[in-house]
Amino acid sequence: MEKRIVYADNAATTPLSPAALEAMTPYLTNVWGNPSGIYSVGREAKRGLEDARTKVAAALGAKPEEVYFTGGGTESDNWALKAAAEARARKGKHIITSPLEHHAVTHTLDWLKKQGYEITTLPCDGTGLVDPADLERAIRPDTILVTVMAANNEIGTVEPVRELAAVAKAHGVLFHTDAVQAAGHIPLDFDGIGADFMSVAAHKFRGPKGVGALLVRKGTFLPPFIHGGGQEKNRRSGTENVAGIVGMAAALEEAVENLETNTRKLNALRARLDAGLLQLPYSRRTGHPTLRLPGTASYVFECIEGESLVLSLDAAGICASSGSACSSASLDPSHVLLAIGLRHDVAHGSLRLSLGEQNTEEDADYILEKLPPIVERLRAMSPLWEDRLNGRY
Repeated sequence: MEKRIVYADNAATTPLSPAALEAMTPYLTNVWGNPSGIYSVGREAKRGLEDARTKVAAALGAKPEEVYFTGGGTESDNWALKAAAEARARKGKHIITSPLEHHAVTHTLDWLKKQGYEITTLPCDGTGLVDPADLERAIRPDTILVTVMAANNEIGTVEPVRELAAVAKAHGVLFHTDAVQAAGHIPLDFDGIGADFMSVAAHKFRGPKGVGALLVRKGTFLPPFIHGGGQEKNRRSGTENVAGIVGMAAALEEAVENLETNTRKLNALRARLDAGLLQLPYSRRTGHPTLRLPGTASYVFECIEGESLVLSLDAAGICASSGSACSSASLDPSHVLLAIGLRHDVAHGSLRLSLGEQNTEEDADYILEKLPPIVERLRAMSPLWEDRLNGRY
């Protein structure tokens, strides 16, 4: 009998949608020209590229000329942060961020710190929310950039980016938001948010891997990130991945069109998981109870290791992830879980189940069937479990 596979790690990547594949296919076969060519084969590819730019802009509340295609969310984050630092270096070298950012942001900030920039990390509450009042207090005359993600990739908390961007704008400070997890899953309006930069990645909303976009507010100075043949308005050289870009646009357009339907479905599936898993003793949900991505269900189970839990689930055919040590080859648990106030030992027992539109009630029920006995078995092997039950830990 074939083993059942339940994919519940959509925050890591998503399966390519049929609509995206269909849109890409002509550009992988017949429409193979270089979009920089002035002859007919190139012009046909160029039309596909610019049509995709228009679709991405419309889906995200931006103007087509504000969309720059990249190789993914990590590149977009790097470009935004380094561009802002270069553009405003004469004003100052102070940057503000949150303690919840993806490593694409945190590691770029680490690099900027080595170049002489000062980084201030705002606090967050126990649900992962950043308070705009804390940002107001942290801004200084030499502050040049604020970067806060739209939604967290581990616990799913959706941040008040519109309010945060307004604070930054009132002080003449650039604002970047990493919207990689948010795009295609919650409503996003680049113009309405008031951000100067916004990063997205296609494979998080059922587009192809290796494609993303950086949205840059019109009038914002944007230094070239890759030098060469002058593509992307001489800002990001290199022949564009036309097929991938077209697939990204088709997937994003589809995701936005079905946003309300998918949100209702995923909220119901997440509630189904909560109802069963939160009955386990010494377990809790992490992230904000309502201001969260619809498909993200994040938990901690005390007295077990997240890696062991993920491997045991994999043996049962369930694909999930953990913010604990071994998923990142580190002895420390997730910086996100520590930022929301969890103890190291509790944070080690983390589990993220991120659902997608392709998941079903049967998938949720299968998780509810397999996960509790795995937690019980791992706890029975833990030297801490008996102490926890007897109040000694």
